Amino acid sequence: MAGLSGRFPFKSISSQSSATATATTTTSSSSSSSSSSATPFRTSIFPLPLPSSKSNAFRFRLHNSNSLRLVSSPIRTSVFARYGGAPRSSGPAGSKHSEDSLALDVSSIRSNNVRLIDEQQNMVGIVPKSQAIQMAEDAELDLVVLSPDADPPVVRIMDYSKYRYDLQKKKREQQKKSAATRMDLKELKMGYKIDQHDYSVRLRAAKKFLQDGDKVKVIVNLKGRENEFRKIAIELVKRFQEELGELATEEAKNFRDRNVFIVLAPNKAVLQKSQEPPKKKDKPAAVNEVSARVEVSEASSLSQK
Repeated sequence: MAGLSGRFPFKSISSQSSATATATTTTSSSSSSSSSSATPFRTSIFPLPLPSSKSNAFRFRLHNSNSLRLVSSPIRTSVFARYGGAPRSSGPAGSKHSEDSLALDVSSIRSNNVRLIDEQQNMVGIVPKSQAIQMAEDAELDLVVLSPDADPPVVRIMDYSKYRYDLQKKKREQQKKSAATRMDLKELKMGYKIDQHDYSVRLRAAKKFLQDGDKVKVIVNLKGRENEFRKIAIELVKRFQEELGELATEEAKNFRDRNVFIVLAPNKAVLQKSQEPPKKKDKPAAVNEVSARVEVSEASSLSQK
């Protein structure tokens, strides 16, 4: 089987045949043999109509490998075309659409009876499927399939759009809570001979990260012959930790490899104290004593009068 392929739009495909035996007609073997030797070749066009100009590819197949030769046998051809178009949606939007369609597709329930929950979330019990559909229509609500594989299937009368909105709202709140409790690891890199300004910048950044509840990894990279200054790098990291004070607690460290580092976690007790609102200050005792003296003097003056 021979074949030709190409991109669309394409030129007409032609083949050579004798004057007495073209691609669309069949002659007898006697007439073709007598005319093929004396008649010159000519070109016959095979039209390949396609109903759409958006075809991405086509394939022209000859079912007989001898079709390109000058033979009297009929030529049978077929054209295969693949038309373009947008791919099927397989992302989150498509999955949500499928979930909604499955939840609202009551016709997928083969059982004649269902276990119904009304709009007040009360268990009605086992009722015919037609009755459950009628009750949902009377309430102008949706009949949602909760458990299609149960025996009998569980359905509920509700406002499905509001139900989906509440679920998405709860999901967003859970994501916010998880993001608030999540502890990220921030990296601060510096050389063993860092100047004082850059050192102060990294120290302020570390304090901010720890106050935000994130971990801090302080790294001193030693390249090549800089490994000889390992002691200086270790002293630099220890000094960095000491200047952070009670704000950080040591979680891990590595002073053996070329990358000298220490991981510091925020001290939760210190953070909680810093986040507590300041208490109201009591009035000083001196003010109370002065007010008491004033009251005594007023009482004595009244008694003298």
